[in-house]
Order: sequence, then structure tokens, then C-alpha cells
Amino acid sequence: MNIFITRKFPDAGLQLLKDAGHTVTEHTEQRNLTQDELIATCKTQDALISIGPNKLNDTFFKACGNLKVVSLMSVGYDNLDVAAATKAKIPVSNTPDVLSKATADVAFLLMIAVSRKAFYLHQSIIDGDWDFYDPNANLGIELYNKTLGIFGLGKIGLEMAKKCKAAYGMDVIYHNRHQNAEAEEEIDAKYVSFDELLQQSDVLSVHANLSKETKGLFNKDAFSKMKPTSIFINTARGEEHNEADLLHALQNNIIWGAGLDVTNPEPMAKDNPLLFMPSVCVLPHIGSATVETRNAMAVMAAQNVIASLQGEKLPNIVNGEVYGE
Repeated sequence: MNIFITRKFPDAGLQLLKDAGHTVTEHTEQRNLTQDELIATCKTQDALISIGPNKLNDTFFKACGNLKVVSLMSVGYDNLDVAAATKAKIPVSNTPDVLSKATADVAFLLMIAVSRKAFYLHQSIIDGDWDFYDPNANLGIELYNKTLGIFGLGKIGLEMAKKCKAAYGMDVIYHNRHQNAEAEEEIDAKYVSFDELLQQSDVLSVHANLSKETKGLFNKDAFSKMKPTSIFINTARGEEHNEADLLHALQNNIIWGAGLDVTNPEPMAKDNPLLFMPSVCVLPHIGSATVETRNAMAVMAAQNVIASLQGEKLPNIVNGEVYGE
């Protein structure tokens, strides 16, 4: 059968698809497909592996009802209209769990980098500003025995919490829609209200899925409740924070620093003031960018497609309703 992939696919997953006897077409240009291009292409395909920002909405599913399966090479699915996919009776899969450790590594990296102004001070070497020693200059803050707040204590948040507890002896508090009894037992995490999370966290790390409830949640009001010595970390989705409000909070010493692997909008403009602030570190959405993790994601995405095209239930299903669940 015919499978279209919106990016050049990692070899580990590509070989699985070919070994299963399918014909694979990859979009290899260094640009995003337009929505019209995606729809036109998918009308002749049996399966789609979607990588990137294309909107899989009602218009897409109405036009591409021929598809037997859509596989997302991501854990998040905020660009998917789940109801539209279900109405079209097209199962959609994602790639959960396999990127938890890699993404938590990036959150941990950003936390340390922000606490020591690492990106800014690296740039000062490039700019030729490493000269006179001033014992009062370039001071960071230590993380030992501080309080880590996790917004969204799922698998990625738990990995972040375990690293912080092991490395720095940090106390862990969290806010979820529901309490996580397993995490509470494993790392002695304490469930708190959202306001308590803001008020008590020395480091607040965002790991929740993007939804109507979380979109723009970290705004001027939220930042105003945080400690002036606190660090804000977001490796989830950029739309969960209001970037203008974040900039205001940093410029006015309402919070101390920020580490972002996701931005709002994305990509970030190269002249964004956040890129030039001492206690801000920004990365270009590389949470899952390791050889091991991207291969694992590709294999999982391929396995979901192969299963569906063989008439089997997808191992990782987003809209189980298509199976009557």
C-alpha cells in the first residue's frame, strides 16, 4: 500500500515499512507542505505519517477519507482534530513514552544553564568581553535543596523530577488535573493547587499537553505570583505561555530566569529580546532530538501504520472510539 511521510524519515522506521512491502513517498524538501499540498497528496495514499505542524482538521479528513490510518511521529497531538478523525473513522496514533527521558534531559539542561547564565556568558566570550575579574559579576543561583514545581506530572515530568531530586535534593510539588499516586510514592511528590505551585516553586517546569485549559495559562497573572528568584522552564508547548508576559516578568524582575525549548510563536524571531537576556536560555525545540529517541519514535510510528494496514488495532491509539471503545 502507499504511505506518505511529511519529512525524510529515520532509516530505522523506513526500513520497517519497506520490509512490510509498502510503497513509501517522503517529502524531502526543507519546507513545510501547504495544507492544499498535503490534502492533494494524501488523496492518493493509504496511510499518512505526519511529522511537523500540518493541521489535521475537519477539512483535511473530509477530503482524505480514503486514508486507512494516520500516524503522528510525536507524543502530542494538539494539531489534530480528534473528533474529525473519529467521525471519518480514521484511526490516529502517536508515539508516547519513548521520548520521556530525552525531553526531560533538555528540561534539566535548561534549568542548569539558566541558573548559571550559561548561554549569555558563552556569548560574552565570542563578543570578546571576558577580561576583568569582578567577584560580584556574572552570579548565578544554586539549585541545591530548592523546590521543583512540575505542571503536568506525567512520564516526562516524572523523569525531570527524578533527576532534580537525585542531583540536587530538590523537594517536588506538582499540579495535575488528577493526583499521581505512583509519583507521590516514588519521589515523595506533593500535590498542590495551581496557585500554590506558582507561589512555592523555585523552578517551575511545564510538561502538560496543550489544551484549551492550558493555552496561555502562564501569563502576566501567573508570573506575578511566582518568586522573584524563580526559574520558569517550558519544554511542552510554546502556546502554554504568553511570551510577551514572560518577557515583561523577566524585564521587571518579577521572576529570575527562563529556559525554553518551545516558544510562542515558533520559530522564534532572531531578534527576540529573550535571546539576549542574561538569565534566559532558548533551544530550537530539540527535546526528542537524539539518535536513539528519534529512531525509536520512527519505529513506533511505522509499527502503528503496519498494524493498521494489516487490519490490526494500532498499538498506540489516540481516538479509540473508531474501534468502539
